[in-house]
Amino acid sequence: MTLPENSNRRDFLKLGALAGLGLGLSAVPSAEAKPDPRDLKLLGATDISVTRPRPAGNKPVWDLTTQPTEKVRCGFIGLNRGRGHVNSAANIPFAEVVAVCDIVEQRAKGAAENVKKKTGKEPATYFGDENAWEKLIARDDIDVVYVSTPWEWHVPMALKAMEHGKHVFIEVSAAVTVDECWQLVDMSEKTQRHCAIIENCCYGEEELFVLNLARQGFFGDLKHAECAYIHNLAGGVLWALGSEGDWRRDYHRFMDGNLYPTHGLGPVAQYLNIGRGDAFKFVVSVSSPEFNLTQFRDKHQPNKGKHKDEKFVCGDMNTSIIKTQLGRTIMIQHDVVSPRPYSRINALCGTQATFFGYPARLAVDADNQHPILKGAKVNSHEWTYEKEKLSAFMKENQHPLIRKIGELGKKIGGHGGMDFVMNYRMLDCLRQGITPDMTVYDAADWSSILELSARSVKDGSMPIQCPDFTRGGWKTIKPLGIVS
Repeated sequence: MTLPENSNRRDFLKLGALAGLGLGLSAVPSAEAKPDPRDLKLLGATDISVTRPRPAGNKPVWDLTTQPTEKVRCGFIGLNRGRGHVNSAANIPFAEVVAVCDIVEQRAKGAAENVKKKTGKEPATYFGDENAWEKLIARDDIDVVYVSTPWEWHVPMALKAMEHGKHVFIEVSAAVTVDECWQLVDMSEKTQRHCAIIENCCYGEEELFVLNLARQGFFGDLKHAECAYIHNLAGGVLWALGSEGDWRRDYHRFMDGNLYPTHGLGPVAQYLNIGRGDAFKFVVSVSSPEFNLTQFRDKHQPNKGKHKDEKFVCGDMNTSIIKTQLGRTIMIQHDVVSPRPYSRINALCGTQATFFGYPARLAVDADNQHPILKGAKVNSHEWTYEKEKLSAFMKENQHPLIRKIGELGKKIGGHGGMDFVMNYRMLDCLRQGITPDMTVYDAADWSSILELSARSVKDGSMPIQCPDFTRGGWKTIKPLGIVS
């Protein structure tokens, strides 16, 4: 949902961020500024204690079951990114698009018209006011609310939706601060509603292939993973008015860390059973200097020089290392401004095999006796499987979800089909009344790296302890299986 320009809102957002990161800012906004109270939460937390007591009456939701239903009724807030989710739901027989909302009237009505063309039924529309979403959430004929808005709106919308008895599917990152992550966890446990992060990269064909092999023990003992969000947006999205550029660029002005961790981290966290037998322990983060956004701005003067006074602090490349409770390591990188091809790295290293993505290739240890190898020849100086050979091997060992709906997903669209596969699976979990693959604890774990990495950079790359949002539950929660 694209929000209107609001100088008070933006100024306070920046102020809250600097204060929350402990950068020595002592000023506070005047009463006359009347900032949106939701901005008070944005990077305003100072407590990132490793755990917090579970509020009285709250119960864990990692194995939450709910009443099965023949039709999952959906509401959608934010129709820039959210249009893809609406399209997926309109093509799922057990889902119904009940209502859509965006501050831009044309987006809301356009999405509703597309649903009507597909299903014959036009959903209710809400638009024109930045609080119109509250009317959608107040409806009593919605089971799950999709939140696909700018980051600072994710948590207030999700909290209110759960208070109204709705499940929530929340876009990435689910939250900006560690404190916000705790709010999501506590509200989900209080209301016994799912608050699932919808990380579509966990449902890519390659990622599900690696997950499938990992669950079969193909990699042996897992010890290291690498991931990233490498995507050159400097010449486009980060400057686009009326779109993500209006708000995503702002984070480069006051945060120096990994601003977009979940696309790469989500899949490898699932490979390593983070939150389900292992957990993040601490993170160490370093950033390069900032060059690209400033140089692009000065050379091209985008939007007629509107941004001439903006100062960017986020390093062009951030590299963070996560240590887990079992001693394993994860490298995660963030770079959205350098001239280089798109990559999420997507690497997993075990005692018996190693996989790297972009491009995809697989190396197998000579002692690997897994039956799916079928006599593969191993050379320590070459990848065992790559290009056509790997393509054939991946097809033979597709994840069951890809076998079932992968081709349908490609036809319907959405990031090569992964959007549809994700939405089908997540909504099917609600239909069956079972716990989604990605829970509120995953939302908190993966999203918390945004603030934790920034804190480490600010502190001279000192280790920052990671919160345990499961409050010890990770030691006994069952690993995610090979869902079909």
